[in-house]
Amino acid sequence: MQKNKFLLLIITVLLYVNLIEAQIKYFPDRNANWEVKSASSFSITENTLKEAIDFAIINEYSGSRDLRIAILEGFAREPFHQILGPTKKRGGPSGLIIKEGYIVAQWGDTKRVDMTFSVTKSFLSTMAGLAVDKGLIKNETDKAKDYIWDGTFDGSHNSKITFQHLLQQNSDWSGEIWGGKDWADRPPSEGNLDIWKYRELKEPGTFMEYNDVRVNVLAYSLLQIWRKPLPQVLKDEVMDKIGASTTWRWFGYENAWTTIDGIQMKSVTGGGHSGGGLFISTEDMARFGLLFLNDGKWKNEQIISENWINHATNPSIPNVNYGYMWWLNKKGPRHWENVSEDIYYAAGFGGNFILIDKKHHIVAVIRWLEPSKIGEFMQKLTKALD
Repeated sequence: MQKNKFLLLIITVLLYVNLIEAQIKYFPDRNANWEVKSASSFSITENTLKEAIDFAIINEYSGSRDLRIAILEGFAREPFHQILGPTKKRGGPSGLIIKEGYIVAQWGDTKRVDMTFSVTKSFLSTMAGLAVDKGLIKNETDKAKDYIWDGTFDGSHNSKITFQHLLQQNSDWSGEIWGGKDWADRPPSEGNLDIWKYRELKEPGTFMEYNDVRVNVLAYSLLQIWRKPLPQVLKDEVMDKIGASTTWRWFGYENAWTTIDGIQMKSVTGGGHSGGGLFISTEDMARFGLLFLNDGKWKNEQIISENWINHATNPSIPNVNYGYMWWLNKKGPRHWENVSEDIYYAAGFGGNFILIDKKHHIVAVIRWLEPSKIGEFMQKLTKALD
């Protein structure tokens, strides 16, 4: 009995030591040169890491560098699709690999500001998390109609929708916002306009459908709740606190104006599907990823609750690979073999990624990688880390 207790004590101490060692020891200050350490100092195989980086550079996203063209070509089959917000010509491939806060690898122009498309959704999800943390939303399982009374959630179907449904993209919200019709956004591969328009609605929470119109409904709802523009919320509550640069911008559509407390405010988008979304540098994306790697804490300040991050990275019922606008590497349709299942990530059109690897204490930001190649890249990176 005494021997078993002694072994249990030793195991507990070792686990505690590992936990302490796993904590992030370094956070880059604002405008400071981000400290670099050699990959070998963390027992990362440098040759294999270089292979992964070369792979990312060689396999650049095949779409036009003029993102206006890439967007119009990428969503050409959508009825009524048009550019409604700002776009920007992009740079070449870039990326950062961060180990326990330190840069161990980088490529391309990591300070260049580019569109980041649906990576924006993970930032938007965080605006919902902060609203829950601060009590502006009592619980994400609350019905949106209890907070938004202007008709957005009226009707027998829309009135059932919770914030959780919107975050998990399984609300099947029906309607139109800023000129975008829910049924015309990323329609099914089969059928036609009449079939899409008059489809039978799915019960909220039962079926996931990736849909930017409904994401923009969430952004509009959060604007109503915060009662100030979401870029201001992001700046005050997150980006300033993590020392981000002043170069990032978060845009909405040209017509996405509403009145809050007598003041005209712009409602932002959750991506760049029709232009807009977050325009940001690789380095600022990495800071955001580092915040999540450290369970929402930057230095000594808890910015986002660990409880929210746990909720946000919990698989949804209709899709095991999707949480609250974060993708999850669980066994399912979107699973990468031979890569940690603890990884979660933000992903955007054109091959933009922020990857959080808790097992290896890594943040990886990859930009303009052919999207179909991300699984292979992660296998190569994992090989270097193991």
